[in-house]
Amino acid sequence: MPLRLADVTATVERLWPIAGAESWDAPGLIAGDPDQPVERVLLAVDAVRATVDEAIETDADLLLVHHPLLLRGVTSIAADRYKGSVLHRLIKADCALLAAHTNADVVATGTSAALAARLELQDPAPIVPSTDPIAGLGRTGTLPQPTSLGRLARALAALLPPTAGGVRVSGEFDAPVHKVALCGGAGDSLLAHPAVLAADVYITSDLRHHPASEARENAAVAGGPALIDISHWASEWLWLETAAAELRSALPGIEVAVSELRTDPWDFVIVQ
Repeated sequence: MPLRLADVTATVERLWPIAGAESWDAPGLIAGDPDQPVERVLLAVDAVRATVDEAIETDADLLLVHHPLLLRGVTSIAADRYKGSVLHRLIKADCALLAAHTNADVVATGTSAALAARLELQDPAPIVPSTDPIAGLGRTGTLPQPTSLGRLARALAALLPPTAGGVRVSGEFDAPVHKVALCGGAGDSLLAHPAVLAADVYITSDLRHHPASEARENAAVAGGPALIDISHWASEWLWLETAAAELRSALPGIEVAVSELRTDPWDFVIVQ
């Protein structure tokens, strides 16, 4: 008997409990009949037209995304609008939509942990621990060998999927780097955290002008990390393979694939 969507959502809840989500978040089942059969799942960071088309064209029964489609309130899901159009397409194709967002960030194998593993960080620990000491928001650790800020930035550019924005750095190219703090996705809320301030470099995404400027000016006066700003999508895309492996292990009766489509919103950059 094929697994039902309810079976998959129960497994997702065990892997990434909704209780771990931030209060403002909206993870969970967005569309789909809990009794519908599920034989194939496609994982993606975003539910956008391209990933929805891929899910439908590859006969996926479930599109499991990191970013919730309905995170912010809407008053219409009419098909002539983005969110309405993708929901209509998914429903007509009997393809469910499910999101695991901040609840997937904070688990021991979550988004930041996946990035830390790619960097081979030693003794990784959460920046903001949860009740489980190996889980929580962000990660700190040390590189296997000390390096320079520039070499670390180049290593990140090599391991991340390419995007127009690339890798932006605030700090001296030859500055020594050993202790790293990082947060997959938008992490400027942690810029003043003691664990971040104690690192040689902080790697995250979506750094805005004022928080980044203030952090670097404070570092010049009182000490603090260099900054590396990477694509939000790219930093979280690395987690999808980990998530897929966990689903395959928990649900051996279904096929799980990872979308390789780039859903970073930027298409090109002009360097001045």
